[in-house]
Amino acid sequence: MTSAELYVQTFLKDSEISQVYVKGARIWVPDEEKVWVGAELLENYTGQKTIRIQIEDSAEERDYAIKDKKRLPHLRNPEILIGENDLTSLSYLNEPEVLYNLQVRFLERNCIYTYCGIVLVAINPYQQLPIYGNELIQMYSGQDMGTMDPHIFAVAEEAFKLMSRFDKNQSIIVSGESGAGKTVSAKYAMRYFAMVGGSQAETQVEQKVLASNPIMEAIGNAKTTRNDNSSRFGKYIEISFSKNNAIIGAHMRTYLLEKSRVVFQAAEERNYHIFYQLCASRDRPEFKKFCLMSPDDFYYTSHGMAPEIDGVDDAEDMLSARDALTMLGITEKDQMMIFQIQSAVLHFGNVKIREADGESSEIKKDDKHLSIMCKLLGIEESQMRMWLCHKKIVTVGEVLTKPLTLTQASFAQDALAKHIYAQTFNWIVEKINRALHSNTKSTKFIGVLDIYGFETFEVNSFEQFCINYANEKLQQIFNMHVFKLEQEEYVREAIEWSFIDFYDNQPCIDLIESKLGILDLLDEECKMPKGSDENWCQKLYDKHLGKAKHFEKPRMSRSAFIINHFADRVEYQADGFLEKNRDTVLEDHINILRASEFELVAELFEEKVDPNEKKSRAGSATTHPMRQAPKGGRSNKKTVGSQQVQKATVGDQFRESLKKLMETLNATTPHYIRCIKPNDIKEAFIFDPKRAVEQLRACGVLETIRISAAGYPSRWTYPEFFQRYRVLARSKDIDRSDHKKTCENVLTKVIQGSVKKTPRGLEDPDKYRFGKTKIFFRAGQVAYLEKLRSDKLKACGIMIQKHVKGWLARRRYQRITKSVTLLQKYGRGLLARRHAKFLRETFAATRIQKQWKGYRARREYVKVRKATIVIQSAIRGYFGRMLFKQELHEHRAITIQKMVRSYLARRRYKRVMRGIVLLQSHYRRRRAKKQLKVLKIEAKSVEHIKNVNKGLENKIIQLQQRLDAKNKEGMSIKEQEVYIKQLKGELEKLRSSNEEGKRSSNKVSELMQQIKDLQEELSREREEKQVLITKSEEMVKEHTQMLSKLAEEKCQLKEQLEEANLKLQQQETKTDDEMKKKLEETNALLAAEFDSERSHHQRLVKEHARLQQRLENLQSEMAVMNSPGGHKRTPSDISAISLESYTSSVSPDEVKYDDEGPEEKDQGYGTKKKKKAPAPPAPTANAMEKEMKNVDIGLVLKLQNKVKELEGQRTELEEKLERYEEETPQGTTDNAVISNSAFNALKQQLVNADDVQLVIKLQKRVAELEMTKSKLADELDEREDEDEDKSGFKITTPEFAYNNLKMQELQNENDKLKREVNKLMKSISENVSFERGGTNSPAGKEFMDTKVEDQMKAFREQFTAMSDELERRREECLQLRAMLAEKSITTHAIAKESYGGMDDIVNEDNELALAYRTQKELNRLLENQLQKTEKDTKKKEDKLKREIRDLKHENEAAQKVINQYNSITRNLQLGPEAKIEATMQHEITRLTSENLDLREKADKQSDQIRKLKKMLKVYAKKLKDGDVAEIEAELERDDKQKKSDDGVATVKHLDRTYMGMLEYKKEDEAQLIKCLILDLKPKLAQGLLPGLPSYLLFMCVRHTDYINDDEKVRTLLTNTINGIKKCVKKHSKELDRVIMWLANTCRLLHTLKQYSGEKAFQSENTPRQNEHCLRNFDLSEYRQVFSDLAVWIYQTMIKYMEEVIQPMVVSALLEHEAIAGLTASKPAGMRGRSSSSAHEEEGREFSLDSLVKALNKYVQILSQHAVDPELVKQVFRQLYYYIGSNALNNLLLRKDMCNWSKGMQIRYNLSHLEQWLRDNKLNESGAQSTLEPITQASQLLQARKSDADVDSICEMCSKLTTPQIVKILNLYTPVDEFEERVPISFIRKIQERLKSVKREEGEDNTLLMDTKFTFPVTFPFNPSSVTLDSIDIPESLHLDFLTRV
Repeated sequence: MTSAELYVQTFLKDSEISQVYVKGARIWVPDEEKVWVGAELLENYTGQKTIRIQIEDSAEERDYAIKDKKRLPHLRNPEILIGENDLTSLSYLNEPEVLYNLQVRFLERNCIYTYCGIVLVAINPYQQLPIYGNELIQMYSGQDMGTMDPHIFAVAEEAFKLMSRFDKNQSIIVSGESGAGKTVSAKYAMRYFAMVGGSQAETQVEQKVLASNPIMEAIGNAKTTRNDNSSRFGKYIEISFSKNNAIIGAHMRTYLLEKSRVVFQAAEERNYHIFYQLCASRDRPEFKKFCLMSPDDFYYTSHGMAPEIDGVDDAEDMLSARDALTMLGITEKDQMMIFQIQSAVLHFGNVKIREADGESSEIKKDDKHLSIMCKLLGIEESQMRMWLCHKKIVTVGEVLTKPLTLTQASFAQDALAKHIYAQTFNWIVEKINRALHSNTKSTKFIGVLDIYGFETFEVNSFEQFCINYANEKLQQIFNMHVFKLEQEEYVREAIEWSFIDFYDNQPCIDLIESKLGILDLLDEECKMPKGSDENWCQKLYDKHLGKAKHFEKPRMSRSAFIINHFADRVEYQADGFLEKNRDTVLEDHINILRASEFELVAELFEEKVDPNEKKSRAGSATTHPMRQAPKGGRSNKKTVGSQQVQKATVGDQFRESLKKLMETLNATTPHYIRCIKPNDIKEAFIFDPKRAVEQLRACGVLETIRISAAGYPSRWTYPEFFQRYRVLARSKDIDRSDHKKTCENVLTKVIQGSVKKTPRGLEDPDKYRFGKTKIFFRAGQVAYLEKLRSDKLKACGIMIQKHVKGWLARRRYQRITKSVTLLQKYGRGLLARRHAKFLRETFAATRIQKQWKGYRARREYVKVRKATIVIQSAIRGYFGRMLFKQELHEHRAITIQKMVRSYLARRRYKRVMRGIVLLQSHYRRRRAKKQLKVLKIEAKSVEHIKNVNKGLENKIIQLQQRLDAKNKEGMSIKEQEVYIKQLKGELEKLRSSNEEGKRSSNKVSELMQQIKDLQEELSREREEKQVLITKSEEMVKEHTQMLSKLAEEKCQLKEQLEEANLKLQQQETKTDDEMKKKLEETNALLAAEFDSERSHHQRLVKEHARLQQRLENLQSEMAVMNSPGGHKRTPSDISAISLESYTSSVSPDEVKYDDEGPEEKDQGYGTKKKKKAPAPPAPTANAMEKEMKNVDIGLVLKLQNKVKELEGQRTELEEKLERYEEETPQGTTDNAVISNSAFNALKQQLVNADDVQLVIKLQKRVAELEMTKSKLADELDEREDEDEDKSGFKITTPEFAYNNLKMQELQNENDKLKREVNKLMKSISENVSFERGGTNSPAGKEFMDTKVEDQMKAFREQFTAMSDELERRREECLQLRAMLAEKSITTHAIAKESYGGMDDIVNEDNELALAYRTQKELNRLLENQLQKTEKDTKKKEDKLKREIRDLKHENEAAQKVINQYNSITRNLQLGPEAKIEATMQHEITRLTSENLDLREKADKQSDQIRKLKKMLKVYAKKLKDGDVAEIEAELERDDKQKKSDDGVATVKHLDRTYMGMLEYKKEDEAQLIKCLILDLKPKLAQGLLPGLPSYLLFMCVRHTDYINDDEKVRTLLTNTINGIKKCVKKHSKELDRVIMWLANTCRLLHTLKQYSGEKAFQSENTPRQNEHCLRNFDLSEYRQVFSDLAVWIYQTMIKYMEEVIQPMVVSALLEHEAIAGLTASKPAGMRGRSSSSAHEEEGREFSLDSLVKALNKYVQILSQHAVDPELVKQVFRQLYYYIGSNALNNLLLRKDMCNWSKGMQIRYNLSHLEQWLRDNKLNESGAQSTLEPITQASQLLQARKSDADVDSICEMCSKLTTPQIVKILNLYTPVDEFEERVPISFIRKIQERLKSVKREEGEDNTLLMDTKFTFPVTFPFNPSSVTLDSIDIPESLHLDFLTRV
């Protein structure tokens, strides 16, 4: 059985065939044009010779002949399996199904990639498709191979995943014939690795790897009849990765460059692209010297007559190639040299050789192309002209020159051109490898093999033979790998299997490469002097014809042979095999090129060392396989007369390089990409079945199918099988806890039980196997299971239909019966109603008549009655009116009479009354006159007057007495009120004094008790001290007795110490000698190595004599040019060697200090050295020379520096001694201070050391110190002279004054410290012996066990206290003196200011001294006043602080009382039991708090007691020594310190108006940033006021604004921004911290706006907040900076959130099955069934709940840090867009997700996310609208897809693009047979409709959504209601250095 006839039906038995091949069965039949066409059986097959069929496409009926039952036609798969991603998922695996499936995917669905087991089949679309963007790389990154649509990125990701997880090398083998797209596929694979393995290094290796593509395409690709960019060489690129899976380098190997194309091209073909690119760029200035012309004018580029390619710009490609060369590190010079060599090849082709006399040839003397070629190559024209037409023949005794014929010369010319191009190609490849090489150790790699596919043409030559040989080797590896994978799967699942027979092409490979094979015979014929192609071909016939089944001879040819390859039968023409294998180039030509004046040209043709002699790493052959001798090469020696350069034939080299490639591939895990060329006319999406099936057979795809079909191709996991076929099982056989057992029941019981009904059962155990996790089926068995499932579902459907139809029939009969009854009822009712109507009408007529007659009678009567009434009424009215008129007349007459009579009566009454009044008034007037006369007479009498006055006086006296009494009462009341006020004030004072008395009495009692305790303790201490004194006196006595013993021991120890020092010195000298010897030996070895390298270099130079001479000339010229005008002097007493050693040993710091420039170095004795800072003038040369004569400078410098070092060492020894004292205070003894003798000995030893380098180093330092000393001495002398001239009045600069003061203080301090140290050492030496090396005597041990420790401690404490006090006072003095010195001025300044610049008259009358004394007294007076004022202020402040502290305590007590009252009130409202419990709880709380307070007080008191004890000990010691005054001063200072400390307390209540500002010192700024930004933790921030850090920072900014310090605010804001950036960068993976600083940055931004003073931001401010606005600064630019910072933090947060939810999206939205049982899987292929083993190890499933939990977490953190609500909405809008876009992109790349049930599941899952938005009140954020694309996609999956629904679908999918809609419809795959596929016609209608709609709205042709798209983020202004003066600084922030203003 051949690979072209894959009849899997051989597994069918005779009894089963009749059950499969029945009427209606769908089959495949062969066809000449379409290869295979579909047909349908019109009758059952029962074994007859012919069977009637109908062709589906043409509906033609015909008879199909069946010759053998084993050769039955192929069965077709059900429609549900058509268009599968993996060909191995097809139930019937055969050639027509593979071809048809590829055709459907390519033409109908525009899918160019399809899996076939482990092979990715890629069909060239001849069109640029938008499926290679970066977003697609991101989609495939991290995904398993079977989860996404087939793609080259999926294969690359699988290789990258296996490499990164298992550290195993991988290979991707891309093969196919020319024009199939191999190069593009390899390029995309490399691009994927560059994206996912991109390194962060500066070298950007991944860009260099991609940059190598345009270079290799330029020099290695050409246009052929099949491909415009065909690779004419094979290449294997190893991309190396680091341990972190980052690309660190690459390495390229090339195979079999087609050199013949350089000199010849077929019609409609081109030479290599580089030649046409050079010609297209000939007008560029740098290419003018190449003398280039049009490609038609060059012989080597005009053969194909097609110099241009449509759509290709050669000039643009040249620029791209040059850019790539530059990126790979090839210099511009080398680039131009390469182009120059290629141009020379073009001109070399135009050199015309003509025939001369005899059998010779010649070249014209005026051939310009030869001149140009020689000029470009830098060779001599005469030599090339000579040796192109002649050759050398070397004999035993002489060298002969033989002319060449025209044919031989032309062949030699072409051979040289090919060789030049090949060498240039190899050189470029080598340079690329060097650029891609990494010094980092590579641990793993991925190789990409882009190699030619199987080729067969009308004329096949040596190149096609090598190509097909390579494909035979690759096919063998492929077959073995596929077989190995199949067998490993069976072993892993522990199933029984038989050996799978597969095609083995080893015999064909042996025919080619074995001993005496085709290549061996070819090499042997090449060695023959007169070997020919015909002789070689005859040897092949004799050796292999009839013996090897793969070798044949053509019938009509004697110079050709046939090889039966695995893919096809190929006939090779033997003409040219020998010459191509020899690859002859004359040595004379090579020698001419080696002597080129251009270095690169000579380098190309140098003799290379045989690489086989060198060790090379496994799997990394050299990049020049075409120019190397293979391992074990046969003829490596030059034969006489051959003059050939190559030591091995091309075939031998190719065989060896192919062997190494096979070794590399066998050591890696291969991944296969088979590229298919769909047609030969290069048209987009045209599929030629004949060409496709030829390539499928050649590339091994069908072999994969055959191997899979021979075993168990269909494999199901137990859960998948149960889910799919549980409909076939009975309920009693189902065990959901054990799927395997259930599956066994289905296969053994249920299906075998139906054998009687269906004879083709699965009772044969060879039809299936049970593995550990899977069930394995033979080919076609899954199709039968699908048939059983379909039959069962159909039976169920029929049963359902039967019951439904019966129910419908019954329902119809019942409806009819009910209708008849209703009709009868309504008919009878109608008749009854008619009779009733008649009766009603008769009765109505009678009634009408009666009524009518009555009506007429009533109408007549009414008329008469109405007339009568009218007459009566008229008459009665007339009489009534007449009677009314009469009565009215009478009434009016009576009224007139009444009014007249009343008027007359009133007038008569008024007249009578007036008369009566007149009479009365007249009478009364007369009586009054009489009384007046009597009163006038009485008034004139005296007595009457007296009586009247007496009465008045009495009344006045009474009134005066009453007034006096009232005044007295008022005064007494006022006095009482004043007295009462005084009493009240006294009462209040008494109360307050009483309270203070109580408190003070308590304090006094406590203090008295403390004093008593202290006195008692003091008395105890005195007693103890007395005891100690007595003991010490006894100890002194004992000490005097032991001194003699200790002195003796001391002498012994000193002797031991001197011996040890002597030994140590001897050991050090010995060690130094050994180190020097080792160093000299090492230097000698290095010198020897250097000499050997130099001699090797000289030998190489001698071989290139001419170049060496030129180099020597250039060196001499450079030496002349570089030699300076004068000579450099060196010190006479220092050798050049020492100077060199000095320069080599100078430290980096010294180099930095000294090497300021060449002119600044000290070149000799007479030069001066420049300094950065001003320095005093250096000593003159004469002075230095005089000093040099008197003393030896080197020795002096040595001694001085050594003495300094010894003094430093002595100081270090003293410090070590002090540390040792502290470490060993008890019985141990310390080493004595180094003696003067030892010190002098050590000094002498160091003086004798002859270190020249050290002398040179120290010489400079001493010179600098001496110059500084001389400068200071000169300046001091000048100042002293000025003081003597100015009568003792000294005016200096501030700096000098400060330096002098400091120097004096240091000298005094030094003297004082020396005296203290001497005293200390003297006192210590009297008591303790300091000798480390000895042992203590028994007397010494007894002495050290006493109380010496306490004395030593007390002494050290006393010394430390005295030193600290001395240091403090010295610093104070220095500061005061420096302040005075800074205020001093110079006399010149005074003269310039007041005396017109005359310095002489400034201090003429000693006025400056007088002014100085006056100013001094004034300063003292002001200082006294200031001190007095400060004391008064301090007292007032202390008093106020004490009052505040008392009020604070009272407030706390009152607060406690209030809390108790509140708790008691709450307790009173409770029940009895609750009251008791609450009371107990309250009492416990109170006691606990009191206990804690008491404990704190006790701890404080214990600490105080401890301190006092320590102080008492110190004071006791001082009292003993007699330092009473010092103790009193220290106590007084401590009292002051206590008072000041008591005043410092934490005050929470404001004692003055708080301005909402924080003050800090400049040096505290870093601490502020650290505490507030860098060290702030999110947990701590959650418990604080939201945005507190931003408020505090702004309050600091306010203070800088308040003091108008722009520098301070600039540094604060800059450090704040940098600190936030640093914190966010460092903790970018801590979401809490990132969100915290996003919230704080936004709050700071809003605060800067709110308090900026701009009216637009003050609308919601309170008056208090407006007072806090900035006054001096405009920080609008910083607001923009903080806005950008917030955007950056927002993007960082979004990026991290997206990284977290990215693995959850697909699982949660697409794969999560919220509705159980809705979806059911279908048959899957190898890729769909299993992914990489890495996924099996760490596969983690996420559900929708996981995604919701992540979103809930985000909401919680955002709310905890009080992020602005508007910003929260933007966050979730962005996240929802990311979720939706990822889900849609995955849906568009997964065919298994595009079905109706998945659409419902996705829509249900999306509804949960929408509900989550509503629950969190985010539905108005716009997040839901971002889910519309994926929502519409799910609706599209559920929608009806008929022609009537085109408009509705287009309207429904408004958010989807046209490619997305078409892609979903193409991917739509029914899960069951009951669903229908989307017809192509419907998809075309959708496309047309969408084009018309999108044309109006603007067309968008993107397939995938941009997952990196981000919505622009905004920060709407959100003012805060918090006022700055209400903010407190928590202690947890550790910001004590901030001061509230």
